[in-house]
Order: sequence, then C-alpha cells, then structure tokens
Amino acid sequence: MAAFDIGRIDDVIHGRMRLGIMAFLADADVADFNALKAALQATQGNLSIHLRKLEDAGYIEIEKSFFGRKPLTRARITAAGRKAFAAYLEAMAKLIDGAS
Repeated sequence: MAAFDIGRIDDVIHGRMRLGIMAFLADADVADFNALKAALQATQGNLSIHLRKLEDAGYIEIEKSFFGRKPLTRARITAAGRKAFAAYLEAMAKLIDGAS
C-alpha cells in the first residue's frame, strides 16, 4: 500500500454525486437534466451545483436550449472529462488492488 499516491484521486470527481454524473455521462455521452436528476435521485439545486463544479473543471459541457416552450438543459462529457474519469478509475483500481 505504500506505493499508492492519494494525490492521484481527483477531488472534483470523488464526491458521490459528481462521481455518479461522470459515470452516467461516460456511458451515455449526453443526458438531459431530468434524466440525471432521476437516475441520481438528486434535487434540482444539488444537481445544479455539482454540474457547475464539473463544468468549471472542464469535465462536462452544459447546453441550454428550448424544446417547444420548455427549457432543456443537457450535459455532455468532454474529452478532458473522459481522460480525467479514466485516470480517476485507474487510481481507485490501484487503491483497491493495494488493499487486497
């Protein structure tokens, strides 16, 4: 376990809600706000805050538009987000391997 570097765990992704968002988007590529909200069992405000943090880090892009007269917010994982998520998963795998 001594070889594990805790600094490799990305703090932006590591939170439960942000990890859920990244995992969802890594599979789906793009998702609308309501789909994420339902899948993650999040409140509107809580999800908004975590999406903003991921957007500020450059891991996702937020697209706002209208569908008819209703606002539509979609989140899409970026190339940097995919790279950061892969690095996060690799760091967690090393932590798990070292613990067993």
